[in-house]
Amino acid sequence: MSATLAVKALAAGHGDRTLFSGLDLVVAPGEVTGLVGVNGAGKSTLLRLLAGLEKPEEGQIRLDPPAATVGHLPQEPERRPGETVYAFLARRTGVAAAQAELDVATEALTEGAPGADDTYAAGLERWLSLGGADLDDRAGEVAAEVGLTVDLDQPMTALSGGQAARAGLASLLLSRYDVFLLDEPTNDLDLDGLARLEKFVTGLRAGTVLVSHDREFLARTVDRVLELDLPQRQVRLFGGGYESYLEERAVARRHEREEYEQYASTRAALEERARTQRAWMEKGVKNARRKASDNDKAGRKFRAEATEKQAAKARQTDRMIERMEVVEEPRKEWELRMEIAAAPRAGAVVATLSGAVVRRGGFTLGPVTLQVDWADRIAITGANGAGKSTLLAALLGRLPLDEGTASLGPGVVVGEVDQARRLFLGDDPLASAFGQEVPELADADVRTLLAKFGLKSAHVLRPAATLSPGERTRAALALLQARGVNLLVLDEPTNHLDLPAIEQLESALDRYPGTLLLVTHDRRMLEAVHVTRRLAVAAGMVRES
Repeated sequence: MSATLAVKALAAGHGDRTLFSGLDLVVAPGEVTGLVGVNGAGKSTLLRLLAGLEKPEEGQIRLDPPAATVGHLPQEPERRPGETVYAFLARRTGVAAAQAELDVATEALTEGAPGADDTYAAGLERWLSLGGADLDDRAGEVAAEVGLTVDLDQPMTALSGGQAARAGLASLLLSRYDVFLLDEPTNDLDLDGLARLEKFVTGLRAGTVLVSHDREFLARTVDRVLELDLPQRQVRLFGGGYESYLEERAVARRHEREEYEQYASTRAALEERARTQRAWMEKGVKNARRKASDNDKAGRKFRAEATEKQAAKARQTDRMIERMEVVEEPRKEWELRMEIAAAPRAGAVVATLSGAVVRRGGFTLGPVTLQVDWADRIAITGANGAGKSTLLAALLGRLPLDEGTASLGPGVVVGEVDQARRLFLGDDPLASAFGQEVPELADADVRTLLAKFGLKSAHVLRPAATLSPGERTRAALALLQARGVNLLVLDEPTNHLDLPAIEQLESALDRYPGTLLLVTHDRRMLEAVHVTRRLAVAAGMVRES
């Protein structure tokens, strides 16, 4: 059914910290709204509020019609122990919950409970609208389309990261909600998956609100952009798509700065005039006192009148200042100005594989013969499951080879974002977990560095595992700055990072002088970051393009 989600004067926060307030939004059928803002601005919180999973501090959320279905797909699909792939798909599409409600209604109907007829009819309609009647048939077809070639009775916990990403995509393509709330749906998707997701989102007749840090995906899918501007404490809605949003935002910020500077300049000039007028008034008073014995009544009267005129002018100037409409100074945007610390240069040959073969179950990588030289900047692309991460693990010597040899050159110091993310999944406070990795840094220096990456007192004392994925990624980037590395390995570094941080990472990569291995499906990052070589991985084979 067609459904509209209307939001009025919504407010939310954490403790005494306000995330946003006065938020108005109408999600109409067929409209795709992109939700952007720095990590911690409240994007995921807003989606949970719209989904009814949390209660707002202020404001109203109204769904019309009330019986419409709202699908919320979080950025980290929960893989529950013992849950099969099919059960995962049924849960994510809402069919499992609708089936459970229908079972209860059926039991009430057979027992002749009052009102059971209406409850059963509503439950059946909901189950049918969510696609429960043909989910069995569609699940297998869609799984095959997205390349999820596993038994649907297999546990979700047994899937690889790439397979789990395909399962998440399949659950989205199978969904038949009336309103879609998508939190980072592009994470971990390969180019084929991104293309399928783009086609799905642009073809929806349902209203959609999505969070994504994939700039190309936003440019291809959204009709308008809702910006949660945390530094400015403002909520802004921009029409005309993502590229239009970037242009409008730049113009708006320039006008705000110009308006403030004009206000500040005018006020400063008036205040200077008032000071001058008071100085002349005080000088007149002193002259009058000095010449108080003068018998020239006309002179005394003239000096008194002149003094009073200066005082009147000063009061008039003060009133002009008071009547000025105050223009608040725009807050400066917080910027992540990161550097990647470079360790001393390694040897001429950084890493090699010779006839390397790795077998994992039914998957085989290789044989691969590859040499990575000092200052090579290599982009590695390929579909999920093609063997990119296996190739990295083999190159770094973390994976035993079934055939061939692998070696790292002398003096190689490896820095990995993916590995560093995993360091921040424990119960220790973030500051402690970070400090254990760089014991040479004083506690104060650790906190200062983390603050530079937007991780302040509210973050550093929390258990690291409670941080959001984006906050853990920021901590991993901070670790790269604290350590010196000369072989930088980035496996999907933009996952969970906000747009300003992605742009700063691209800038830091341009300045980094060492060797770089970059795995990413972010199309704009592949264009922005200078590389000297490109490797394509397909079905376990590696070729240079």
